[in-house]
Amino acid sequence: MSSNLMILPANKYTNIRLIKMPEDIEEHEAYRYVTGLIAKVEEGPEYSWDDVLDLLEERGFEAIDFVLGPSLD
Repeated sequence: MSSNLMILPANKYTNIRLIKMPEDIEEHEAYRYVTGLIAKVEEGPEYSWDDVLDLLEERGFEAIDFVLGPSLD
């Protein structure tokens, strides 16, 4: 069984995140949903990854631990 995964890029490599998408959501819908959710959280005075993750988990997304390999460039 395969999973749809989404990388959330960041300016700092320590802030890159990997999430598992719910099976009932298409890629384009997931992209739009996550983009809107991040924008909503960023409207607040202070926010963290945990704030974003809480809202993602409410919709069925799941944070995935990963190891970031060496740079290819």
